[in-house]
Amino acid sequence: MEHQVDDDRRFPARLYREGVEPDPRFSLANERTFLAWIRTAVALVAAGVALEALDLGLNPSIRRTAALLLIWAGLLAPLQAWVGWYATERALRRDRPLPPARIALPVAAAVVVAAVLLLIGVLTR
Repeated sequence: MEHQVDDDRRFPARLYREGVEPDPRFSLANERTFLAWIRTAVALVAAGVALEALDLGLNPSIRRTAALLLIWAGLLAPLQAWVGWYATERALRRDRPLPPARIALPVAAAVVVAAVLLLIGVLTR
């Protein structure tokens, strides 16, 4: 006996009306990736706030710029979580290749630039 799922009660309903239900292991792995991006967002925002709140003896403009970059990356990470989850779930339901994580590059670039700024700040204090 096959179990029918009321796709209109699932969010986003439009997505769940597409294609066929994938192996639950793949959907659960996709959900874990979504949650990893959310944890990353929380960590990036917390790091940016801590960097600005703590007196680390760094040049204030370097410290503030690095903090803002980390917070900005923390704002982008949930966008990557949602867009990535949706696109991956759609690909799984359509039996298509998995999409790239397009927003991951700007997040990574912001973290690298913030780290370089902090390194410069530490080396020049």
